[in-house]
Amino acid sequence: MKPIAAWTVSSQDSLENGDLLMEKNIGGYPLKVIFDGFSLWFVSQWTAGGRVAFRGGLPSNERLELKHSRNTPGGANFTLEGSSASTKITLRFPDPGKPIFRYTVSLAPSLDLLVPYTPRDIMPLFNGNGRTQNTDGIVHASQVGMRSGLLFFTLEQPAGGSVFYFQNLTALNKFCEATGTSAGDLVGGSWPEIGMKLPPTEPGRPLKKNEEYIISDAFVKLSDDLPANNYEMSGQFLNHLADIYEMLPLPPTRYHDWPDILHRGLEGLSEHKGCWKFADGRSYLNAYVSDYKTPPESMVQLAVLLPLTDFDQWSGEDHHPVIETLRNGLENFFDPQLGTVVRWLPALQKNLDWSEEQKEPEVMDSWYLHHPLLNLSRLALKGDAKAEKLLLDSIGYVIKVARHFKYRWPVFYKMATLEVLKEETAPGQGGEKDVPGAYAHLMLQTWKLTGKKVYLEEAVKAAKKLDGLGLDIFYQANNTAFSAGALLRLYKETGDKLFLDLSHLCIAAVMKNVQLWECNYGNAKHYPTFFAVYPLKDAPYTAAYEEQEVFSAFHEFLQEAEGVEEVLPSVRLLLAECLRNIINRVAYYYPPMLPREVIAEGKDVKTGEIDPNLWIALEDLQDGWNRSGQVGQEVYGAGVAFGIVPRQYHKVPQGGFMLFADYPAGNFRRRKNSLAFQLKGGSSMHCRIAILPLEKGMTMPEVRIQAGRSAKDRKEIAPLSGIKGKRAEYSINGNCSVKITW
Repeated sequence: MKPIAAWTVSSQDSLENGDLLMEKNIGGYPLKVIFDGFSLWFVSQWTAGGRVAFRGGLPSNERLELKHSRNTPGGANFTLEGSSASTKITLRFPDPGKPIFRYTVSLAPSLDLLVPYTPRDIMPLFNGNGRTQNTDGIVHASQVGMRSGLLFFTLEQPAGGSVFYFQNLTALNKFCEATGTSAGDLVGGSWPEIGMKLPPTEPGRPLKKNEEYIISDAFVKLSDDLPANNYEMSGQFLNHLADIYEMLPLPPTRYHDWPDILHRGLEGLSEHKGCWKFADGRSYLNAYVSDYKTPPESMVQLAVLLPLTDFDQWSGEDHHPVIETLRNGLENFFDPQLGTVVRWLPALQKNLDWSEEQKEPEVMDSWYLHHPLLNLSRLALKGDAKAEKLLLDSIGYVIKVARHFKYRWPVFYKMATLEVLKEETAPGQGGEKDVPGAYAHLMLQTWKLTGKKVYLEEAVKAAKKLDGLGLDIFYQANNTAFSAGALLRLYKETGDKLFLDLSHLCIAAVMKNVQLWECNYGNAKHYPTFFAVYPLKDAPYTAAYEEQEVFSAFHEFLQEAEGVEEVLPSVRLLLAECLRNIINRVAYYYPPMLPREVIAEGKDVKTGEIDPNLWIALEDLQDGWNRSGQVGQEVYGAGVAFGIVPRQYHKVPQGGFMLFADYPAGNFRRRKNSLAFQLKGGSSMHCRIAILPLEKGMTMPEVRIQAGRSAKDRKEIAPLSGIKGKRAEYSINGNCSVKITW
């Protein structure tokens, strides 16, 4: 027997004695609407006997009157009246063919009202005399911080199935703005007290009399599936999330002139003295603007060099001075005694201030060892001989470390002795669990470069150590995202389904750590947050560089997934949508895009200084009640625009225009007067494409665009909007064949 709240005890009794208002079968599941005098309940039932009740309304100890109950073509509407408030509840069935229902609850107080406490809104039940405290279930995923308001659980006793519960927290913005509260950490709980609770309000910020506030907007998907292992669980998680995602009221996106943003950022990077320092005979980028105390870092140089090289090749422009400055400093990060590229510039590591665990000489954070080497491998595969030498001179040390730790890395260790300084991220949580995936990725890159099978064998050994992990495989978003692609490559090379399952697990872990709602209260009114990707599982803010790397990783994944039918359609849909929203959002990391009052300043900035006029990204965008940029203005975030432009803009010189698409596109086929290509993603979703002049000052060409599920199904698409003579925009379904003629 599990402990439960007094409210739950009384709610069970009142529910069982309530009035049945409506009964409907949704996708094979009976759903009953019951009014118990205090709340409205939606009760789902499984044939094996399990039930789950979802509360619609604000719980209180007052008797309510059912003033209105009416069936509608797509659901039903209800109104409850009490002395403190009037409550309207709307029930909808978004897709008659799927076991999904949505209920929205709005509250209009009859006086200025405080909500100091609410119990959670889901109650597992028996079908009969059993009590909630005797039920048993597993919570697979729930909200952490500002991430999506989701709850994925299975009901095991009594026998039931699984429930995917998703709160559209965007709907709570008016409530949060009025009360000064946050929508973070609302959805979760411990069995059997699960679901959503409202944030408690304070006396100075009540809900106002006669104002209407949405206090719940829940989507619920029911299933008979009881996942037998973490791979089934992660696949179901992705499929359920995609089903709900297709029904969400998605916020609009807008076109950003990324080439212009890029050139503004490149000018700042090249000329702003706060971006650079001179040491050991070379010039290096600072990690943060005007941070002259911290020694240069290898990752920082490569985080800008690699995407700048990509853009240089795409654009045909000459950025040789910056590129060569960065390349020339790389060899100074090689420590001949250790036999590897290290984090801190060896000549200056004595200046580390020991203020953080990693800011000590010869201390390595496990993921960091692999990160700069991965970027070196990418440069090496492009033909950079210096990068290849540094990589191959370091790879022996990397393998030695992996074998020493048996492919399960701690958090921090001493580089020379491999003494473990910090074993676990938190007691009982293990080390950096996604590092085996990052290591496998590095080994696959090195195998591709050298053709030596030993590196493929190392990748396989490391990847197999991920077996047995759940959604906690996620340590750092970019590493987990790149791991997904590496595991997919291993599946293609070996045919071992374990690697495909692990790849899906990594994607699910990233999707659990995104924010699928728009925070439109406080400072966040000035920047979009929908589909924000959090860098760490418990990070309170999103981070520019990690989002840019997730963007690159998901591009690579979708490219790797071409022709692999076993990759879940839900994965293709969610990743394309993630990319579309990253392109929309990350422009707001740049300070000139934000009002000054939402940007941290002075002593509130942890590292360096912030120049609000500089087109260099802030590290952090925060919850609406905090200022952003508290960590600093990250110079290594300059790669954001360099990564987006070559992937989303496609030059068509023979047509005199440039194509932009906020979905990834591939299979380009160019003819004298036409261009055909395939958009990725899900066919139920839409993306933006735009036609722009090839160069500024050129005349916009006249084009004709056709799109369809296949080449034979293409139909002409009319432009939606744009700026005459500068840009024409179109909305086109994902997973679509497109042809442009001129």
